[in-house]
Amino acid sequence: MKTPSILIVDDEPQIRRVIKAALSKQGYVVADARSGEVALDMIRDERFDMVILDRNMPGIGGLETCRAIRNTSDIGIIMLTVRKAENDRIEALDAGADDYVTKPFSMPELSARIRANLRRVPSASRSGAQTIRFGAVSADLATHHLSVAGVDVRLTPKQFEVLQYFVENANVSIPHAQLLQAVWGPDYRDEVEYLHVVVNQLRKKIEADPSHPRYIITEPWFGYRFQFPDDTDREAG
Repeated sequence: MKTPSILIVDDEPQIRRVIKAALSKQGYVVADARSGEVALDMIRDERFDMVILDRNMPGIGGLETCRAIRNTSDIGIIMLTVRKAENDRIEALDAGADDYVTKPFSMPELSARIRANLRRVPSASRSGAQTIRFGAVSADLATHHLSVAGVDVRLTPKQFEVLQYFVENANVSIPHAQLLQAVWGPDYRDEVEYLHVVVNQLRKKIEADPSHPRYIITEPWFGYRFQFPDDTDREAG
């Protein structure tokens, strides 16, 4: 198995040194960048599995860098922030970050978040159905390719994992905690805002009217239900 490679993006040299030394000792391949501009150049030239991205940097800043990465890549992104307000955390997730860690943080905490975000939900190929078509949506669960009305739609890893879990558990009411543990891991069972953000993003991408969803149905105070229409088509790979 390939050793995961991680890019640390922070304008503070000391933070980059500390994180780089700690992650290198854990066996990761680690590079660092002092700005969002440098990071985007490196991501264009090299393949990374994860980006640790500071939110507050001079230049284009963490949120804009995150959005720029998401326009072209499904790489994992963990954002570092000193902000604790819920709206700031949601901003980070809505920009495309998979996770966030609030400064000051411990290396065990950051390491745990990295491990959680490097893991992936097992492929749906075990159930035989790899391509799912419902309404105008076509989702290839093996290649993580999605199209709506014939137009390719980019999903982040977490967005696709949530969609995949919905598809595999269609027409069943799923509690928030169950979804969070399945996609993010056992340490995330109470992080409901993660799920709300990803579900809202998914609705904008697959629903004709996101404010009145046809597929991703909210079960108030409980969770969600993914409602397959009668014309759903499943194809085995």
